[in-house]
Amino acid sequence: MKIMPNRLDRGFQMYKEEFEAKALEVLNSGYYILGPEVKAFEEEFAAYTGAKYCVGLANGLDALWLAFRILGIKEGDDVLVQGNTYIASVMGITINGANPVFVEPDSFYNIDVEAMKKALTPATKAVLVVHLYGQASNMEEVVTFCKENNLYLVEDCAQSHGACFNGKMTGTFGDIGCFSFYPSKNIGAFGDGGAIVTDNEKIAEDMKMYRNYGSRKRYYNEVVGANSRLDELQAGLLRVRLKHAEELTEERIRIAKRYTEEIKNPKFTLPQVREGATSVWHQYVLRCETRDDLIEYLNESGIGTIIHYPVPPHLAEAYAYLKKQKGDYPITEQYADSVLSIPMYNGMTEEEQSYVIEMLNRY
Repeated sequence: MKIMPNRLDRGFQMYKEEFEAKALEVLNSGYYILGPEVKAFEEEFAAYTGAKYCVGLANGLDALWLAFRILGIKEGDDVLVQGNTYIASVMGITINGANPVFVEPDSFYNIDVEAMKKALTPATKAVLVVHLYGQASNMEEVVTFCKENNLYLVEDCAQSHGACFNGKMTGTFGDIGCFSFYPSKNIGAFGDGGAIVTDNEKIAEDMKMYRNYGSRKRYYNEVVGANSRLDELQAGLLRVRLKHAEELTEERIRIAKRYTEEIKNPKFTLPQVREGATSVWHQYVLRCETRDDLIEYLNESGIGTIIHYPVPPHLAEAYAYLKKQKGDYPITEQYADSVLSIPMYNGMTEEEQSYVIEMLNRY
């Protein structure tokens, strides 16, 4: 049996007729940029998250860097961010000239609140929380910390569509929630796409200006903005996916439950969910001290895997100028050396799940 770490075609096949009908509807409409599909998606996604406003963008990275730009984060400012995130989170900070202050993760792979408190500097202006692998972070304590220290709070929800903490959805705790709709995301488009959500009307209106060359009125440009517009076709297809978000999430939860209950190999540390939090299981990530050997074994068994992520941002060549060294963030680095994402996708058959479980238990 051959099992890929992800199968995007399965998610398409589940709602094939709806996707095809919507694509033809958009193509026949004559509206391709900032038309009725984008407006409808923004309204529907805001309602889904519980936020007042949503602004569609070209991708998740644009959501991040534009969020910090609109909040006025600039050179000389520090932003606290967990060390084990994807590098795009950090790019959202540094594109604006600000300095990322890395914070160690907790046992749930999200930002460690106690470590965050110790990382505060006089120049700290904001916190970027990343709800990694689909699990909501410890938001009650994060929000309290930000309020006590008068800090902006931005949430990276690229992997946490639908995840909640104490019943409130990720993306709605802070000033701005940033989403990616890259095809592999739980609510994925068929190309690049992104959005922000916020309860602040001015932030929403400013984001609409920034995404469209810094223009509220055509040919009148207030700032040097970006070309970052969610297109009509992707918005329409995302509306189809969004209609089925609940059942898609429930399927992932069922798969994760099987993994957690049936993988019994003591060589693995399985993921846990924090009390009060939910996970939408964007990835199912285990840890193994002999990871390279495990990957080779699984490859030989026909099972594909992915490492999320092998190089922490503080050790990336792109951030050599920060002059961080190996050993500076030992928990982050330990995770980078041992985490492994096993197959997890909508449309995964019970037979495929059973085979993955069997092979892992045999290792």
